[in-house]
Amino acid sequence: MNTPALRDTLWATWDYLVQGGWVMVPMVVASLAMWTLILERWRTYQRYSGRDIEKVDALWALDHDRLPDDRHGLRATLLRRFLAARSGRPRVDELVLNHTSERMRRQLRGRLAVIGVLAAIAPLLGLLGTVLGMIQTFDVIAVFGTSNARAMAGGISVALITTQTGLLVAIPGLFLSGSLNRRATRLESTLDEFTLSLGRALQDGPGGGMGPDGPDVPPLAAMEASAS
Repeated sequence: MNTPALRDTLWATWDYLVQGGWVMVPMVVASLAMWTLILERWRTYQRYSGRDIEKVDALWALDHDRLPDDRHGLRATLLRRFLAARSGRPRVDELVLNHTSERMRRQLRGRLAVIGVLAAIAPLLGLLGTVLGMIQTFDVIAVFGTSNARAMAGGISVALITTQTGLLVAIPGLFLSGSLNRRATRLESTLDEFTLSLGRALQDGPGGGMGPDGPDVPPLAAMEASAS
């Protein structure tokens, strides 16, 4: 790594932040918080979109009360949490299933609203910086008139830097917030469909899927093993 170039970049960044004034502090904090939450949501959705369990294997898992260890997708996560909390009584288990599904639904939407708020706050902070910069410029004009361009440049610089930073934070934040919301909607649809399927299997009672006397491994897992 080129140390002098890195040092120059850091100093230039620091100088840029200083020129923007104190408004840059909450803007940087909002940006860091927003990107942290975006990365956390992205990783969560990636995990839920990973290798998942199919319906036939889910029915097997309901009958045998165990789940393949190599499944970590959304459906597998719901089923794993349900199996850990089920009581063995059908009516109670239906309530447990619905409660578990609702908790996962809230977790899917968790923090998305905060990301949207942080993205919306950034341009408002930028606008605040613009107003402060213009006030500073008018104060200079009131004292020195319009002849001191150097003194006027400080206020104009504050106005432009904060506006630019606010837009740089908000534009990708709003875009990714919309993208994450669409992804959460798709996952919610998958969650609802799978919850309905499990609920019907519970209503059918033990063996409603494929029965306790079925194969000792999930059907699709057995097919994958034989294919390999």
